[in-house]
Amino acid sequence: MSRLISDLGIIKKLQNALTDLEISVATDIQEQVIPLILDEKEDLVALAKTGTGKTAAFGLPLLQLVDVENTNIQTIILSPTRELCQQIYNNLNELAKYIPEISIVLLSGGASVKSQVEELKSPTHIVVATPGRFLDLLEKGALDIKSLKHLVLDEADEMFQALKEDLMPILKSLPKDRRTYLFSATMPGELKDIVHNYMSKNAIFINSDMATIGHEGIDHQYIVVDPIEKLDVLLHFLNSQEGGRGIIFCKTKAAVNKLAKNLAIRKISSGALHGSLTQGIRDRIMEQFREGYIDILVATDLVARGIDVKELAYVVNYHLPDTHEAYVHRSGRTGRAGAKGLSMTIIQEDEVKEIPAFEKELGIHFKPIKKANAEAIEWNNTLVWAKKVFKTKPNREIPEEVKQQVKTIFHHLTKEELVDKVLSNYLAENNK
Repeated sequence: MSRLISDLGIIKKLQNALTDLEISVATDIQEQVIPLILDEKEDLVALAKTGTGKTAAFGLPLLQLVDVENTNIQTIILSPTRELCQQIYNNLNELAKYIPEISIVLLSGGASVKSQVEELKSPTHIVVATPGRFLDLLEKGALDIKSLKHLVLDEADEMFQALKEDLMPILKSLPKDRRTYLFSATMPGELKDIVHNYMSKNAIFINSDMATIGHEGIDHQYIVVDPIEKLDVLLHFLNSQEGGRGIIFCKTKAAVNKLAKNLAIRKISSGALHGSLTQGIRDRIMEQFREGYIDILVATDLVARGIDVKELAYVVNYHLPDTHEAYVHRSGRTGRAGAKGLSMTIIQEDEVKEIPAFEKELGIHFKPIKKANAEAIEWNNTLVWAKKVFKTKPNREIPEEVKQQVKTIFHHLTKEELVDKVLSNYLAENNK
């Protein structure tokens, strides 16, 4: 039986913030990590998947350990993307609601280096940062790290895979007597080397047994398709989800761009999100998505970890992910805060054999869904085309004389007759 967070040694002011957030029962990772950070002196390596409550697991005790009389940086939290850092920063501020004297600073793209240098001149207790921006400010001498006591490496597997060149000089420059807390979904060989070389030999290892967390309330389905019909089946699925918002995951940036282009051609409200886009573009697309101006994100796995948008009806795995952990991160974007969600995977026949391994490893069940037949696909594509025509803005460059001649050709037709003729022409053109 899970313990109450209030039984883990958390002070009253933090408990009051948790009450406001309607959080009382500790998750497995919180139950293990909070006492270790509060009561032990060793480093910590924690294997934990998404949705396990990691931020509160390290955030609560680190907030409690802040010495507000010391105005220097005491805790640094590094995370791979600006979106994730923003999420951690927001969560920490919510938890520190009743301890306003604690100063938390966010260092990442989206704000000028100059403004962040100025911000760091004020008392700063906790820094949440992307490795790139942190290293930039460190090299500029804007960070006073002599009082550093705690370092958190969040989503460490992704961070060392994509940002190793920034991380290594950071690790080498930080005070040696700090405590380091490493959180990761996986433990690849390269990460083991980091643990061996940059963490205490007595580091405590824990494995949060939360494989199915974040999957409650999520319906996992898959459809088997031939490669040539993949896009059509996706469009049929999206039409069935009209009114709902979702994320479509692709393996590569090129695949994201290609699919986003195909959706844009059909005037389907969507935006592409991957690591090669500038931070400004990513911020703009995320803001449009959060505000409801676009309904669909087409994204790669890395940026997906920072997407925390409520009321997502579905996620689509346009490509089966390479790892079980990636599937957890993807599907965990839907069905949040107790809501129902749908994770739909579109695969080819030779990938079906991989499904049982995902089920066994993650403790979930996939329901096979029969793909739409050729007739249903054809009629769906007709509807997609009709919506595209409806959303098309009139071309002002067409001469007025030509417009009048076209109107003359059609003037004797009723609306029903015109629709019949336009549809028949569309179907004839697409069935050649």
